[in-house]
Amino acid sequence: WAPTAQSVTLKRYAASAGAEVGSHAMTLDPASGVWSVAGDSSWDRQFYLFDVEVYVPSTDAVEDNLVSDPYSVSLSQDGAAAGDVRSQFVNLDDSDLKPAGWDSMSKPALAEPEDIVVYEMHVRDFSINDSSVAAADRGKYTAFTYDGAGPHPNVTLSDGMDHLLQLQQAGLTHVHLLPAFDIASVIELVGERTEPTVPAAARDSDQQQAAVGTARLTDGFNWGYDPFHYGVPEGSYASDPDGVTRILEFRDMVSALNQNGLRVVMDVVYNHTAASGQDDKSVLDKVVPGYYYRYDTSGNLYTTSCCSDTAAEYAMMEKLMIDTVVRFAADYKVDGFRFDLMNLHTRQNMLDLKAAVQAVDPDIYLYGEGWDFGSAKDKGLTTCPDCYAQKYNMTGAGIGLFNDIIRDAAHGGYSTDSLQIRRQGFINGLSYDWNGYEYANRTQSDLWIATDQLRSALRGSGTDWNGQGAPFTADPQEAVNYVEKHDNETLFDQNVFKLPAGATMDERVRSQNMGQSIIGLAQGIPFIQMGSDILRSKSLDRNSYDSGDWFNRVWWDLSRNNFGSGLPPSWDNSSRWPIMGPLLADTALDPATTDMQFAAAHLREILRIRKSSPLFRLPTEADINARVSHYNSDNAQDGLIVMRLS
Repeated sequence: WAPTAQSVTLKRYAASAGAEVGSHAMTLDPASGVWSVAGDSSWDRQFYLFDVEVYVPSTDAVEDNLVSDPYSVSLSQDGAAAGDVRSQFVNLDDSDLKPAGWDSMSKPALAEPEDIVVYEMHVRDFSINDSSVAAADRGKYTAFTYDGAGPHPNVTLSDGMDHLLQLQQAGLTHVHLLPAFDIASVIELVGERTEPTVPAAARDSDQQQAAVGTARLTDGFNWGYDPFHYGVPEGSYASDPDGVTRILEFRDMVSALNQNGLRVVMDVVYNHTAASGQDDKSVLDKVVPGYYYRYDTSGNLYTTSCCSDTAAEYAMMEKLMIDTVVRFAADYKVDGFRFDLMNLHTRQNMLDLKAAVQAVDPDIYLYGEGWDFGSAKDKGLTTCPDCYAQKYNMTGAGIGLFNDIIRDAAHGGYSTDSLQIRRQGFINGLSYDWNGYEYANRTQSDLWIATDQLRSALRGSGTDWNGQGAPFTADPQEAVNYVEKHDNETLFDQNVFKLPAGATMDERVRSQNMGQSIIGLAQGIPFIQMGSDILRSKSLDRNSYDSGDWFNRVWWDLSRNNFGSGLPPSWDNSSRWPIMGPLLADTALDPATTDMQFAAAHLREILRIRKSSPLFRLPTEADINARVSHYNSDNAQDGLIVMRLS
């Protein structure tokens, strides 16, 4: 679709690299703006690009853009050079792209959305540090096939899969994968990548992060919130990023997880792209300049996401969003989607998308971030249903929203302010066990407010409690309850800052367990970051999106939790290094293997309790109002909530 183009030519290539083998002028349908050309079966598995001749307002010139397909189904591997990625002709229904039993594969049972329990992870983090996985499979889709059973490529049971399957037996239902569509930040061509050599320096040294920093642009790690091609699996997680292997291995991963009782959620990022305009990694703007993005009344591009904000209020951006999500739902059998900065879309966008994916599978669950900021709000998209998808605008949509109220009441909240990082919450001493930092001091009335907020959250955040509940749901599935996720510090690291300095390791573990208990026993959807149940640390890193494998490691053998791996990267943490250094140097803050085992066993116990009775998974607000109550509704005893379910 390129209605403003003067001409479009399809350039065809026999391989992912090498000379052009065909050039085909495309024909415009003026009524739709669609350019088309017909080929034959000899094109199958060949590669192609579009040569789009189009006027570009930003350059005030007609440009000749050689660009990949925004609707790409498969891709060549992309390297560091500009314009080196090509789209590939592929039929996703080809038998050689399907794991054994793919067409007849059944899904794990899911009676109600309130039965969902989510475990969030990064594909590479899951296995890159797992020595029980073959080196070639670490950090790859194939690591999820190490289930000890088959009929997948591997029949070994890895430490990571063993941990995951124990959680599934206890009650875990969904594995949430950070972005696994094609991203721009990781070089897929392995020969062009360099991994850092991290020195064995002191626990509070800056040498480790300096080494990681030297390879930021060339290593294999990034969270992936930088979309390149929305409808194709990321190639760096495949054993061969060049062509169709990524398709088969992504499906292998979904098949293995489904056959082990776990559904799969994809983290999707439609609020921005990695690049726009005439940039090397730009796609959409090279096809229809200026259309897919959101501009203010002066013609300035909004960048409230971090990058170039897309505009899903426009029909063809919404279509791209819906069509590519439906592709992953239908052709990859993905079971849920989490929307990054959903507040940059509209409520109507999300309702349209929900209808489309639930036509594929009515059990697909959608959730996302509904924060109160961004260009959709700034542009004035405030009248529903075309209102921005902020938490309080989404009530009754049947779409989950991250519950920051339960998070902040539980641990005191996040802050980039060095003075505020010590602020305590219900689980780590607010008022009843002050940590001694005057600027973090909070009163007993603050504790009472947090307690009331937790009572409301334990009831699914659909009802107020003493004026503090701030209800935002009409159905418990709309509350995604969490105390940590990939953003900001892990809960263990939060408690390093917030608990009193004299807290024992046993007290630290029990504080962590209290946080998991609140999430696991609240009405709504429990959401747990990978490793939270084994006291995972990122060495106090508040934003590990580009901190390499070193600061993101998970130790499934429970030999350590990654605390004291050096000062976290300067690019997001240096202002707090003076506070962090003495903490990282303190070996008393290292949990023992038995501490991690205790925390892991506790979460499994909470999940078993949740699974044992539908009272912990009530499907409607009316059920909650009839069956959930609290005994100590006054403030007679600090730090105590007594909940009754009947």
